[in-house]
Amino acid sequence: MRLPVVLFDLDGTVIDSGGIILASMRHAATTVLGRDVPDEQLMAAVGGPGLEQQMRELDPERVDELITAYRAHNEPLHDTLVCCAGMDDVLERLRDEGRRLGIVTAKRRATVELAFAHVPFGHLFDVVVGGDETALHKPHPEPIELALERLAVEARQAAYVGDSPFDMQAARAAGMRAIGVTWGGIHERSALTDADDVVDTPEELLAVL
Repeated sequence: MRLPVVLFDLDGTVIDSGGIILASMRHAATTVLGRDVPDEQLMAAVGGPGLEQQMRELDPERVDELITAYRAHNEPLHDTLVCCAGMDDVLERLRDEGRRLGIVTAKRRATVELAFAHVPFGHLFDVVVGGDETALHKPHPEPIELALERLAVEARQAAYVGDSPFDMQAARAAGMRAIGVTWGGIHERSALTDADDVVDTPEELLAVL
């Protein structure tokens, strides 16, 4: 096998969560700020520096209120979460090939576990790094480097699969292969210019990993 380790972003890559993220961002903006914010602005930083920074960009004076409103709206919506179509089969096939898999996400670890309670394939991953486990966040490589450290592997042995420009930049900064995916509905294909490969279906991952 070419790459024995494959790390994945979570939102928009493994779980189909773009819709609930957008709904909760809209809810936070309207209830706390009393205004409508364009969807493109709400979603621009998703998958990157974390929820606090996303809210800071909306209003640096009301970050805590925005986060509280977002989480109160978002966490119950995890009941509706599903896997991105075809990803469960691909993850199983990668495991059957002997690959070691991991998640590196901007989500807090507790929210990752909430997602896995409703989309039950957390057992497929050998390592999970949440957004509250590192001081720096994507596009900085620290979260990916922590996952590699926990697995005791070198960057050249691994790929990182994600749907955002932050994912691709972090993978490149870590010295590993960057695979962009287009099915998440959070970022446009044009945002994945730093990817080594871009794929449109989970099945295509098997050909590039």
